[in-house]
Amino acid sequence: MAVTAELYTNVFTAAFNSEIDLSGDTIKVALCTSSYTPDQDAHDYFDDITNEISGTGYTSGGEELSNKSESAASGTYTFDADDTVWSSSTFTARYAIIYKDTGTPGTSPLIGYVDFGADVSPTASDMTIQWNASGIFYITV
Repeated sequence: MAVTAELYTNVFTAAFNSEIDLSGDTIKVALCTSSYTPDQDAHDYFDDITNEISGTGYTSGGEELSNKSESAASGTYTFDADDTVWSSSTFTARYAIIYKDTGTPGTSPLIGYVDFGADVSPTASDMTIQWNASGIFYITV
């Protein structure tokens, strides 16, 4: 299964306009079905996200990232957090959406998304997103 990850284009505008503080804000990862069609350029807030999953072990809005960290060194910026786990879950997901949760979808900026490459369907088992050892994302500046 080929997993790909992308940043939403508007994440930079949101960051430069102080809408997102990756270390200080509530950053979540939500899951969507294969019926969601990511649009890097047009989607900017969580209200653009469609087809969020439902199922055992999943709460609407997703899971909050824990132990977030940022670092900048040697011309790179890195954002990371602990792996995300949905315990004893039964659902089907294709995409993971990373966003800042303000409590209001229309003001919750999108950060990025992961395409699992195919549906992932845990059945009464843990679903874990194991973030890359280099970070959830990193940018060469």
